[in-house]
Parts: sequence; C-alpha cells; structure tokens
Amino acid sequence: MTKAISRPTRGFWCGLLLMVVFAGVAVLLAQLPLFKETLRISPLIISVLIGMVYANTLRHKLSPAWVPGLAFSSKRILRLAIVFYAFRLTLTDIYAAGLTAFVYDLIIVTSVILLGVLIGRWLKMDRDTAILTASGSAICGAAAVLGTEPV
Repeated sequence: MTKAISRPTRGFWCGLLLMVVFAGVAVLLAQLPLFKETLRISPLIISVLIGMVYANTLRHKLSPAWVPGLAFSSKRILRLAIVFYAFRLTLTDIYAAGLTAFVYDLIIVTSVILLGVLIGRWLKMDRDTAILTASGSAICGAAAVLGTEPV
C-alpha cells in the first residue's frame, strides 16, 4: 500500500520559514567584523548556537502545527546540506594535502570513534548513542551527529 502524499499545511510553511530566518540571521551575523575577523566564527557555528537557544527557549512556545516544517528542515534539508558541505572537499584538496595528512586524518578519525565507543561502554551508554556521539566528535561535530542520528 502506498503512502498518500498530503499538501503542506500553513503550519509546515511557518516552521520551514522560521528555519530559513534562522539560517539567514546566521549568515548575516557571520559577515559582521566581530564574527568574521575577530572571532573567525563561521555561519555553521552561529547556526548551531542559534539552534541551541531556540531549542531551550522558543521551541516549546510554538504552535504544534509548525512541527512538520521544523522536522522537514532538520531531517531532509539538514542531511542534504551536510552532503553539499562535504562536496566542498574535493579529491584535489585531499591530493594537495598529501598522503601524510590523509593518513593522519584517517588515524585520528578512527581512533576517536573507537575511543568514543569504548568510553560509551565504560559509561554504560547504549551502543547507538555511543556511536552517534563518537562519530560527531570524530568527524565534524553537530552536523555529523544530526546527520547520523537516524542511522
């Protein structure tokens, strides 16, 4: 049986628009001299900070009708953005860094994941959470955690 596709509701669009506004604010803030030149903070980091503030303040005050748009942003758009972000690193970039840098990166990423899983066992965390946390720490932080969470 196929799943019926429903038209997005007004709440969906409101939730999606809220995430677009957050992204726009992050990009604009990242262009300010304080963030760009002094602190050297990227829009990605500013977005994570905005998301943390949102999740701990505004999220519980929004209409439940907005949840589908917010979920679509965090599930579909974020995953797609992570893939596009990875495209910034090309094989030419890896070749230019050299074999030594590639081997170091491979060792570091592998050891952080293994160490994270071992520490997770030691802390009696469930295996999935330990892998999720370790992969986020080893690869690129919050974006990796959100990207691998469903897996």
